[in-house]
Amino acid sequence: MPIVTVKMLEGRTDEQKRELVEKMTEAVTSTTGADAERVSVVIEEMQPQNFGKAGVRASDQ
Repeated sequence: MPIVTVKMLEGRTDEQKRELVEKMTEAVTSTTGADAERVSVVIEEMQPQNFGKAGVRASDQ
């Protein structure tokens, strides 16, 4: 049972998340041969102040 976790900054629409889940499921089924019913996708959203890159928080950019 493949489980895919996607971590991203909050702010995407419900439709964008729906499409992400659909396409991640398609990618996993086509590359691993797993049935779509067995693929789980977890979206973990972070607030911009809780993520930084190159020493700068996303909320400070």
